[in-house]
Amino acid sequence: MTVATDVHPFPAGFRTQAIPTDGATLHVRIGGQGPAAVLLHGYGETGDMWAPLAAELARDRTVVAPDLRGMGLSSRPEGGYDKKTQGKDVAQVLDALRIARADVVAHDIGNMVGYAFAAQYPERVGRFVLMDAPLPGIGPWEEVLKSPLLWHFRFGGPDMERLVAGRERIYLDRFWNEFSADPRTFGEAAREHYARLYAQPGAMRAGFAQFAAFGQDARDNQGFLARGKLAMPVLAVGGAASFGPTRAAVMRAAADDVQELAIPGSGHWLMEERPAATVAAVRAFLDGRG
Repeated sequence: MTVATDVHPFPAGFRTQAIPTDGATLHVRIGGQGPAAVLLHGYGETGDMWAPLAAELARDRTVVAPDLRGMGLSSRPEGGYDKKTQGKDVAQVLDALRIARADVVAHDIGNMVGYAFAAQYPERVGRFVLMDAPLPGIGPWEEVLKSPLLWHFRFGGPDMERLVAGRERIYLDRFWNEFSADPRTFGEAAREHYARLYAQPGAMRAGFAQFAAFGQDARDNQGFLARGKLAMPVLAVGGAASFGPTRAAVMRAAADDVQELAIPGSGHWLMEERPAATVAAVRAFLDGRG
């Protein structure tokens, strides 16, 4: 039986804080105590996606879950959507919270921001989990770009904003449906929740800007890679019906210590489609058990 996943609330002990960075203000959820873990979401969702994982990790960790620049309840500036700048956003959030070092768990666009953070501040990252998306300019990037499923990487600009204005749910349903192993696992309440957030003024413009920055991201990533691969332990997670082992193939081009995992029965939306298996895998890796 397929169970639809709706948006879960964060545990009652979590608080939210608006944290200014260079050019933006990020909406950040903070809770728990102990070593830190920062959770970075992707496109089509916000930091809200991490609630089940946050509840598990907050038992013995400090959990930091921001909305990325331009998404969710964070500000939507005109620029700064290259992932190098957003990696600095992450560093500035941790600075504001007086966190020197953290594990990083990331999905989709969050992978790209997390990589830019780890590449710029490797001493600040303990373990690094990346879920089901490529990295611009690294590994099989040019082959990935040829996939017809990824036409949205080049879709953007003012005319596209006008095309989707008032139709944000139609646009986003395409992602939730086509990138799922079973679209029924991405529940109606979650779809309504995220569609409302992406319908806010300027939100679709900021979303398109995330993709429009990929050319700059590729150049920046190649520059990071020229300095050397990441040394921290990395877990590369793919949905078996989505990126699967490709996620690990990308990271082996960018990191020396890579573990590979495919989550059976899941497409791209791992936290919605197979939350229990995904949370268990992340927990085991962060604890050094797998």
